[in-house]
Amino acid sequence: MTLGRPFRAAAILAILFAGFSAVAPSRAQIVEVGDGGPGPFKAPHLTVELTTLAPQIAVGGTLQAGLVMSIEEHWHVYWVNAGDSGEPPKITWTLPKGITAGPIQFPAPTRLPLGPLMDFGYEDQVAFPFTLTAAPGTKPGKVHLDAHVNWLVCAAQCLPGKAHLGLDIDVVPSPVAAPPLVGALGEAVTQLPRPLPATMSVNAVANAKQIAVTLKTGSAEKDAEFYPFDSDVIDNPADQPVDLLSDGVRVFLTRASDPTTKAVLPLPKTLHALVKLSDTESYEFSTPITEGTLPPAPANAPQNNAGVPESKDLTLFSAIGLAFLGGLLLNLMPCVFPVLFLKGLALVHSSNEERGRQRLHGIVYTFGILVSFWAIVAALLILRTTGKELGWGFQLQSPGFVAILAAMLFFLGLSLAGQFEIGLSLTSAGGELANKQGLAGSFFTGVLATVVATPCMAPLMGAAVGFALAQPAWLTFLVFTFLALGLALPYLALSMNPQWTSILPKPGAWMEVLKQFTSLFLFGSAIWLTWVYAHLYGNDGVDRLVDLLVCYLILAIAGWALGRWPARWGSSIAAILLAACAIALPLRTPKVDKLTWTPYNQASFDTARASGHPVFVDFTAAWCLSCQVNERAVLQSKDVESALTDGHFELLKADWTQYDSYITQQLGKLNRSGVPTYAIYPPGKNSNPDVLPELLTKDLVEKAIKRDVKAVGSN
Repeated sequence: MTLGRPFRAAAILAILFAGFSAVAPSRAQIVEVGDGGPGPFKAPHLTVELTTLAPQIAVGGTLQAGLVMSIEEHWHVYWVNAGDSGEPPKITWTLPKGITAGPIQFPAPTRLPLGPLMDFGYEDQVAFPFTLTAAPGTKPGKVHLDAHVNWLVCAAQCLPGKAHLGLDIDVVPSPVAAPPLVGALGEAVTQLPRPLPATMSVNAVANAKQIAVTLKTGSAEKDAEFYPFDSDVIDNPADQPVDLLSDGVRVFLTRASDPTTKAVLPLPKTLHALVKLSDTESYEFSTPITEGTLPPAPANAPQNNAGVPESKDLTLFSAIGLAFLGGLLLNLMPCVFPVLFLKGLALVHSSNEERGRQRLHGIVYTFGILVSFWAIVAALLILRTTGKELGWGFQLQSPGFVAILAAMLFFLGLSLAGQFEIGLSLTSAGGELANKQGLAGSFFTGVLATVVATPCMAPLMGAAVGFALAQPAWLTFLVFTFLALGLALPYLALSMNPQWTSILPKPGAWMEVLKQFTSLFLFGSAIWLTWVYAHLYGNDGVDRLVDLLVCYLILAIAGWALGRWPARWGSSIAAILLAACAIALPLRTPKVDKLTWTPYNQASFDTARASGHPVFVDFTAAWCLSCQVNERAVLQSKDVESALTDGHFELLKADWTQYDSYITQQLGKLNRSGVPTYAIYPPGKNSNPDVLPELLTKDLVEKAIKRDVKAVGSN
């Protein structure tokens, strides 16, 4: 009986860990936001919208438009040359006949340091202008421009995003007055980099290590920043010493080198670049590069924007030291500390165990951390070879990984809170477990410590991690090995010196109270991961959040079964099945709605009625359970979606989640006072609505669709 209980508990936790190796390396599932309108639409870490300076474009004329991104603090998007990593935003258009869209234009970027690397991009808010053109002979009238936008938004980690946007503009036959340059778009247009005017000149001279770019502007300048349009020209994070001349500036640039061999890369024949003199003044130029003797660099060269050790200055030994110290600090992270606490508690319980056995558990715990770190780094490097830009903590880009980790922490939190006994059985080196199970428990705890630690970026780790990921594979593994050893050191040192356990208090009632208090850290971590999980799904985050919350509920029932009937195979099997069902919920593939629903208001309703197509209006609310059942079981079924598509329905969604006086009035006109309500308007401006019952069936809706598609409203 002493072996059965912890063994069955371990089997239940195995369900929670089973998906780690499968989901950890995957990229975040990219959920498209937007409904084809201009926005703004909220996506993870930024808001995106399309805008124009005027609502009209003349036949044969142009109209300035732009993509505007408002970015969360500490996050950024990229310039056309992203620097050491990243990629710029892109727009794919579907345009009506006669309308063309020019390429998006990029304002002057800023330098964005990340460890020893340097990216080029934008923080806070940025507008990317582009020009719309209506060809001569374009038919006047309202037209819709459809756009699919892709981007990468980054901080310590990177998340890809996409949006379905669109613009409605009027094509008019007569010329229109030039609109004022206002708003974020107008400001961006005025501050776009300009071609180098004829009154200025530029030249570039290179030697074996540097390039000196001299810009003659005709006046004294205060500063300058240099951005190449092509990669592998300069060492992006290196300092850019600036020599302030009486009639311009001279910028000294370090040539790019191969990261493995350190050999300087060949120069291009022409240098295509942007020089930024201030936040409002920048110039784009192309000039031949000539080889020769460089003028002396200024003695008081300014530091670059990184403010951290550069890759050329950070040595292997300093990177190892920073990694080791960062690993030590990881033990203080909210997710990791409870795991270390459990191991310390296990030492208290096993104080009478022979010293050799305690030391063996410390070694196995350390080995579990090392193997886990090596596996994660190997996965990261393999993905890097395929061209994916991933950083430390890339696992948090996978909704599946986040869901499993959150569920595991929640389940362990229930155990620590006292609902059932599992924590100490899995992590102790006590005499209750047989030799195999005890050592497996220590190895398992090392894996657990790594899993919950890797998403964190402890202080002093940034430079070491950035240095490691830019080195050959064996150096990367060496640096991360010392990071793992730093994480393992506290428990390893305690197990290697069992006499130190004498300073720990004796076992007693205090342990149960402290264990329950520690559960708060795990519940708090689960709440944070729940927030991360929801944000990975963008606009669908609320719906997916419910999946994870229901997962917690089922896990709580599983924990109750273990606590209500302890040490019984029946309760253990039931708990395992419940845990499997719980994890399946947040891991399920979300259904993609094939239909596009337009928000319901007076304008959209009038437009839909005037289209000559039948109109389907779904009066719904997030708090309406019947609404959600009808949508998932009927409206999102394949047969009903096909019937609505084949019938060329205009689809309107009247969201009554928050009070809306217009929706309330329209419900009253349909003799309804609440939701769900479904109304089909046959073709014709004056056709009477066909109001469906509150509870839908597929057969009922399909018959109503066939009936109302054929009906013709009277005028």
